[in-house]
Amino acid sequence: MSLHVLLAAVTPSPSPTPSTTDPAAATLQDAQESATNAASWVEQNWSTWLSIGLRVLLIVVIAAVLRVAVRRAISKLIEHMNSTAQAVDGTALGGLLVNNERRRQRSQAIGSVLRSVASFVIMGTASLMVLGTFEINLAPLLASAGVAGVAIGFGARNLVTDFLSGVFMILEDQYGVGDTIDAGVASGEVIEVGLRVTKLRGDNGEIWYVRNGEVKRIGNLSQGWATAGVDVMVRPSEDLDRVQAVLNEVGEAMSKEEPWSERLWGPIEVLGLDNVLLDSMVVRVSAKTMPGKALSVERELRWRIKRAFDAADIRMVGGPPAQPEDEPDDPTAGMAAPSAYASATSPQSQAASPLAPPNVSK
Repeated sequence: MSLHVLLAAVTPSPSPTPSTTDPAAATLQDAQESATNAASWVEQNWSTWLSIGLRVLLIVVIAAVLRVAVRRAISKLIEHMNSTAQAVDGTALGGLLVNNERRRQRSQAIGSVLRSVASFVIMGTASLMVLGTFEINLAPLLASAGVAGVAIGFGARNLVTDFLSGVFMILEDQYGVGDTIDAGVASGEVIEVGLRVTKLRGDNGEIWYVRNGEVKRIGNLSQGWATAGVDVMVRPSEDLDRVQAVLNEVGEAMSKEEPWSERLWGPIEVLGLDNVLLDSMVVRVSAKTMPGKALSVERELRWRIKRAFDAADIRMVGGPPAQPEDEPDDPTAGMAAPSAYASATSPQSQAASPLAPPNVSK
């Protein structure tokens, strides 16, 4: 047998190419290769994915637990503050403190602000940590957030000013519900304190909405104590010792009666002569009262002083002067001065009379 015949017998025949075989078999082979590649890629990266997922889950769980714990701690702190304040309501110290409604609204506002700030800080930090876990570049995001924050701050600067002013007003306890304040732009009794707007009820019943950022000064008329002052005007011929004795009797009697004994926080004092004029003398009477009760004490004190002076025959002045009894009334006091035009023969009357029309001859 020749060499060429042996080589042809040993060499295998070539396999058919995919172009010459069935298309279905080629598609199946491609799918198997793709599945193999995908399985190998998943096998290579599943540990990385699992690590990222566990880190994200851990961050979210820690942030949620921390947020709940911080908010609950803030709520417990506010409740403790309220319970401590309520414990001194029946004592002498409690009378100097603000009322329950004011304490409740102030504590609620402070708690709301603290809880919002805590939630924003915790969840914002957790979000940045999650984005960092996915290897996202946070520098452009933070830069964009900074620019957006500056733009929003310029656009809503009045809103930001009102909010910050409201926060500091509440934290510093400048005023609260039930206080009578003078805010410059409006005055009245505070009926609601908010982070942006304060509601006041005026003397005539109107409600004022005052933005906290517009308040430049606050005059609180309900904190501490108030002063009731009455000026008593008498004739210069009155005996000052007698006047002082009557005023002391009025003040002592008023301080022993209800409800004035509770509204007066000090004795009614005669401070002395406040002014001396030709036709009158001014005696100053003053007393320290509860906040917001000065006007009622002044009215009652004037009432009692007037009745006591009438009983003691002490004349108070300040009204229209009385007519002297020894001088009779002048009957010509209400008559006008004589006029030159009243007489028809006077030169002024003749000069003002109209001229007669000239006679026209026919």
